Amino acid sequence: MKNLPKDKKIILFDGVCNLCNSAVQFIIKHDTKDVFRFVALQSDLGQEIIKYIGINTKNIDSIILYQPGIAYYYKSEAALEIAESLGGFFNLATLCTILPSSFSNYIYDYIAKNRYKWYGKKESCMIPTKELQAKFLE
Repeated sequence: MKNLPKDKKIILFDGVCNLCNSAVQFIIKHDTKDVFRFVALQSDLGQEIIKYIGINTKNIDSIILYQPGIAYYYKSEAALEIAESLGGFFNLATLCTILPSSFSNYIYDYIAKNRYKWYGKKESCMIPTKELQAKFLE
């Protein structure tokens, strides 16, 4: 597998989803510690990472957080891990961990299922600006 940065957390996201792209822009803006790198699920590298960590793509369709050599998270757990890594005010999101994960994932799945209808979809994955290219792995 391609050399992935071991000291970065990799967010795999739906590259054609407007909600997901907005979330990526939000995370980049608030990632003051330069913790994250991004790759679209639809990309060759995204598919390679999914295969490598052994996630069934029938269960996932919008976000995965992968820490090379450590762990991976998906659905609401990924969102909470991302919020915690952003730190500061975003740490309040960890209060949601008191909710059963089945409930959090139900909410997550409901939003994920309707994201194209509510927020729209692009024809192709976003192309990062020159300033942001270093944040994207492919």
